[in-house]
Amino acid sequence: MTNKMINRLVRLIKLAIKWAPKKIVLRVANYKLKGIADVKDYAVDLDAKTAYAHIHLYGEAESIEVWVENFGIIIDEDSYKFILQQAKSNKPWLNNSFAFILGKAWKIPVIPQLTPFMPLACALLKTEVPVQKVTGYIESSR
Repeated sequence: MTNKMINRLVRLIKLAIKWAPKKIVLRVANYKLKGIADVKDYAVDLDAKTAYAHIHLYGEAESIEVWVENFGIIIDEDSYKFILQQAKSNKPWLNNSFAFILGKAWKIPVIPQLTPFMPLACALLKTEVPVQKVTGYIESSR
């Protein structure tokens, strides 16, 4: 794909996300997650790099709310990496989990079927955040 084509697709995808009727998206998500979770609400802004989800997991007494900010895909050396700078939740255990992954660049595995689409994904989620090198899995301090 050429850069011009990628830029047009990025604009089209962003418009589709902004204009997608929330009720239809929630209905499809809840159909796919039937018996697992009920998506109560969501919001995504790819320009501001923010997302919100309010989900009720079946069997749980309370819903989970998650807010993420400053996320994106970067190109580092010869690989694509995903980075998440800020995240919070209404659940303390989830906030503790976020502490292990925030601010680190995670290498996106090479999946041959998706390789042609990675430049588009990178253009859609490009970010200019500083990268902390990550060489592998999180090492436990225990």
